[in-house]
Amino acid sequence: MFRRLAALFFLAAVLPAAAETPAKQLFGAVKDPAPLASRSIGTYARGCLAGAQLLPINGPAWQVMRLSRNRNWGNPALVNFLEHLAAKAPSAGWNGLLVGDMSQPRGGPMATGHASHQIGLDADIWLTPMPKRELTYDERERVSAVSMLAPDTLSVDPKKFTNRQFNIIRLTAKQPEVERIFVNRAIKKALCEQTSGDRGWLSKVRPWWGHDYHFHVRIACPRNSPTCKPQKEPPSGDGCGAELQSWYAPLPKPTKPSKPKPPPPEITLKDLPPECSQVLVAK
Repeated sequence: MFRRLAALFFLAAVLPAAAETPAKQLFGAVKDPAPLASRSIGTYARGCLAGAQLLPINGPAWQVMRLSRNRNWGNPALVNFLEHLAAKAPSAGWNGLLVGDMSQPRGGPMATGHASHQIGLDADIWLTPMPKRELTYDERERVSAVSMLAPDTLSVDPKKFTNRQFNIIRLTAKQPEVERIFVNRAIKKALCEQTSGDRGWLSKVRPWWGHDYHFHVRIACPRNSPTCKPQKEPPSGDGCGAELQSWYAPLPKPTKPSKPKPPPPEITLKDLPPECSQVLVAK
């Protein structure tokens, strides 16, 4: 408690309105990483990132998309993971990675797009194969990723979701650093149906809304981050039975009109770990 109060007092002296300002505005405004020892702080959906490392926009087997967002930062463990995964991608028939959002330079909540990605351990990888040429800046801004879903959204389009997409997700899930992979329910369904032999990796692949044009990779808390909060282990089994079917269950019809729920309150600095105040103002 004392550390939290001391950090907030220090921050308030530097940024008078910071205590009430949505944290997404504060962290989104900072363009450079905190010059501190690298570490992920807090939880994947409520934390920040010190000493972030930039993933170069081009590599031997990857290209970063949406450069204007400045979200290709991560814990060095994530950057190292992506570089090694990209090197293995050709073995799965995948030319290379198109990398979407990782984290902001100092992590924290984002103004658009994500509730997680706050501590530099999450990355979105497009399900569109990387072309065999370097994309221009303009292409990286305007080219759209391709949805893998059939028109009914209940299954994948087999012309789009092929063995290549299957293989890159399986390769990623088999990496020991990976905690979770989030995909659309239809993609999870296709993975379940197409997998033969070893099914252990499927437990890491979790259905979630959206995620039809990319898969979201989350790696475990690294050793350099003692205040990083790990997730619970995924449920046992491959998640292809009743759990997957629950994502296809019809929503219950309301018995009477209900009032719309108010939006949740904005996350402010007081809602984040106390170290995040120091990360935000570090120079």
